[in-house]
Amino acid sequence: MSPLLAFLAGDAQADRVVPPTGFTARLTLFASAAMAFLTVFALALSLATGRLAENWGSALAQSSTIRISAPEGQMEAQVLAVMDVLETTPGIADARVLTDDEQRALLEPWFGPDLPLDTLPVPRLIEVKETPDGYDAEGLRARLAGEAPGAVLDDHTRWREPLVRAAERLRLLGLVSILLIAATTAVMITLAAAAALAANAQVIRVLRLVGARDAYIARAFVRRYTLRAHSGASVGTALGMMAVWLLPEADPGGSFLTGLGFQGTAWLWPLLIPQLAALVAFAATHHAALTTLKERS
Repeated sequence: MSPLLAFLAGDAQADRVVPPTGFTARLTLFASAAMAFLTVFALALSLATGRLAENWGSALAQSSTIRISAPEGQMEAQVLAVMDVLETTPGIADARVLTDDEQRALLEPWFGPDLPLDTLPVPRLIEVKETPDGYDAEGLRARLAGEAPGAVLDDHTRWREPLVRAAERLRLLGLVSILLIAATTAVMITLAAAAALAANAQVIRVLRLVGARDAYIARAFVRRYTLRAHSGASVGTALGMMAVWLLPEADPGGSFLTGLGFQGTAWLWPLLIPQLAALVAFAATHHAALTTLKERS
């Protein structure tokens, strides 16, 4: 029989050392379930912010805006001059002048729906779409300065970089949260295992008298607490995945709060949580059992 199968099958005699119920058993199950539940959300946060950073970066990187401010009589001439420059600029895939309705929609959140664009000196906006290879922003700025002095190019760099950086930091925060949850789980299971060892000191003493080695006694605790952690984490993971599934789906606008979930094959990632919880419990219990038994030898 392989070591893994032997570990799962256990030893009926050695298993009697570990109480099947009681405070430590409930603590291990509850802690594993709660931490797995939180890990699902931390993982969802990390994956969602990763998608968000990618979406923001790609969406803003492929578009630019040219703002034209000129006296009323020169506006149309400058717009035509800018369009001529864009047509002969390598790396520009498409360019179009935003309509009054589109500009009104952009300004509506700040000034309301009844903004009289025809009576206000509102700049004209030109939306620029670039090719995957991109264009020379500094060269385009120089040409615009010569052909249309009232035109200002905004390649969205100052908007894109802070957004992507913030999303990357949120993803890192999610990963750090997962590590902290794993560490907290290890501490709680260690305490539970140490308490169980202390409560069964008399039984352990008898086992030593009849020739049982510390490794044999520790194996019973490690097996029981590893399986408990796996069971509790499985329940917590299932509840966490159900809670994430009930969250609102991502909207077309890319809102972060409505996109906090798993997509496609990402739903497979939470299935690793019970296995990772079992590994954490195995390492924590093994260390706690051997340390405690050595202190009591």
